[in-house]
Amino acid sequence: MTVTRALGAAVAAAVAVALLWLVGMRDKGSAVVRLQRRVNRDHMNVRARETAGTAGSTTALVRHTGRRSGRSHETPVDPIRTADGFVVPMVYGPDTDWVRNVVAGGPATVVHDGREHPVAGAEVVDIDEVADRFTPAQRRVGQVFGIRQALVVRTTD
Repeated sequence: MTVTRALGAAVAAAVAVALLWLVGMRDKGSAVVRLQRRVNRDHMNVRARETAGTAGSTTALVRHTGRRSGRSHETPVDPIRTADGFVVPMVYGPDTDWVRNVVAGGPATVVHDGREHPVAGAEVVDIDEVADRFTPAQRRVGQVFGIRQALVVRTTD
């Protein structure tokens, strides 16, 4: 096998894996999504929490309490600020623990740009209801990844 053929095969394999990952990410119940959530929880979120919520960071932290465990958790998110809170696109859909914890009404706080915002209420909405909150580029990324819902978070401040 020539170097050119080997390189072509490697590129084709990489493209195939990328396409499978993208298709899997669009299906919120897929094994790809479960694997990606686990990787993010165990590795990526650990790093993201180091700066999330600090002044100037685009990533915020949602501090919430487990519905069953009662334990405190911190989940990095990329929210859009609104007049009365935040809109958070739900990459993995509404069945994630952090979303269920916040919607259930347990104590929760959004730490954004160096400030804490106590949560007064939250609801899952269709992404079309809040599409005007996102830039055209954010809407395109949401469409590519099949994001169909967002969490609307009302804060007390």
